[in-house]
Amino acid sequence: MTIPEMISQSGMLTVLGMGVVFSFLIILIVFMKLVEILVRVTGMDQEAGNASKAATPAASARNDASIVAAIAAAVKEKQKS
Repeated sequence: MTIPEMISQSGMLTVLGMGVVFSFLIILIVFMKLVEILVRVTGMDQEAGNASKAATPAASARNDASIVAAIAAAVKEKQKS
């Protein structure tokens, strides 16, 4: 096998590999769009959004006080040493 034939085969293999990857990405995008449409049609996104919005402020309010207390304790400990 000569060098030009090997270069030709390697170029063909490169193009084939890139084509496979590119087509897989296109298929993945199409399926993700279909899932998005399915979720919107069934209304699954609205149920999850309402539940998470209601729980988030209460959880963050509790965590904020404990975080502030932990930071204050760490600062006092650091100032002692």
